[in-house]
Amino acid sequence: MTVTSARPNAALVLIEFQREWLDPEHGRLNHLVEDRDLLDTAVRGAAAALAAARAHGVPVVHVPLLLTPGAPELQSWTPARLGLRAAIPAAGTWILGSPGVEFADGFHPAPGEPVVRGRAGASAFAGSSDLDLILRRLGVTDLYLAGFATHVCVESTLREAHDRGYGAHVVHDACAAFTRVQQDHVREHVIHHFGAETDAAAFAAHLDTPAAAPRGSR
Repeated sequence: MTVTSARPNAALVLIEFQREWLDPEHGRLNHLVEDRDLLDTAVRGAAAALAAARAHGVPVVHVPLLLTPGAPELQSWTPARLGLRAAIPAAGTWILGSPGVEFADGFHPAPGEPVVRGRAGASAFAGSSDLDLILRRLGVTDLYLAGFATHVCVESTLREAHDRGYGAHVVHDACAAFTRVQQDHVREHVIHHFGAETDAAAFAAHLDTPAAAPRGSR
């Protein structure tokens, strides 16, 4: 495993820290997670990374998925709906006004922390997402990704961040897939092609060094 340190102009990007994933009562996706230890580890790691980022003035950007009933935002130019375009409307997840789209306890945006709007797809950059605009306004060049699911939305964001020219880092113990096999596949076979891997402890520890104070922080 290659562990990288946080660098100037970094941002922590939190993907789908919503009740769909983290609330056993209201989260439909929560019940599909087979490896519960993996999910619990991700929550602890993300909380630690979030606390460190806030303590050191590193920008935190929240990326929810928010769709209207029927998920028309996921319609394509063809009548066919495959993959998530079919699965999400069928499941009725991520719908505005439902309990599942609310931010989970411990991960509500603090005053001044941007919340991405317009996202429609697996990547945090998809659709009319304003993530790229937010990052450029903050002067961010390096992204530290945390969230769900590692092999779907985190991986999709990693790939697109790379292609847009960002330095992309996956905080692996602040992410979870449905199974350990899925998680390990991304770590072993995907991340190194598009960025680097770190963990919450390394991210937080580096921020404690004076030289790591980020430029462009809020």
